[in-house]
Amino acid sequence: MAKGKVEVGIVMGSDSDWSIVKSATEIFESFGIGYEVRVCSAHRTPDEAAKYAASAEKRGLKVILSAAGGAAHLGGVLAAHTILPVIGIPIKGGALNGIDSLLATIQMPAGIPVATVTLGSAGPINAALFAVQILAVGRAGLRKKFAAYKEQLKEKVRKGNARVQKELKG
Repeated sequence: MAKGKVEVGIVMGSDSDWSIVKSATEIFESFGIGYEVRVCSAHRTPDEAAKYAASAEKRGLKVILSAAGGAAHLGGVLAAHTILPVIGIPIKGGALNGIDSLLATIQMPAGIPVATVTLGSAGPINAALFAVQILAVGRAGLRKKFAAYKEQLKEKVRKGNARVQKELKG
């Protein structure tokens, strides 16, 4: 867990989601953002999920990431019990290979927004980066770190292009 005050909650519907979701924690650590991780199910422990979301703001959280597969109602349950932004991470797998969790995560009724990222390994990374962007509003130092991160992405692409061009000429 990153040092400093905890600002992000990462909630998974099952501990089997941890191997996928863990990459989000690496993003938070690289930006120096404190986080906590919980397993809470919208269906098996709904009262605990509701209590977690309802107490999140008082505990200093500013954003919640919600990872769930299958019926994937966790993001909506959390969003129903807090005013904090909730970012849904649909987990790939099951009979429909994650399409069910993607649709369940994005199909929120008016008034209960859950931002949703992609299926697969990019999902937790993009959810964490989106949380960083949210936290960076009004925080110049964090915005500067995020801008540097984006520059690193550009440089990686440029180096990849140079490598391919060299191979084509070679």
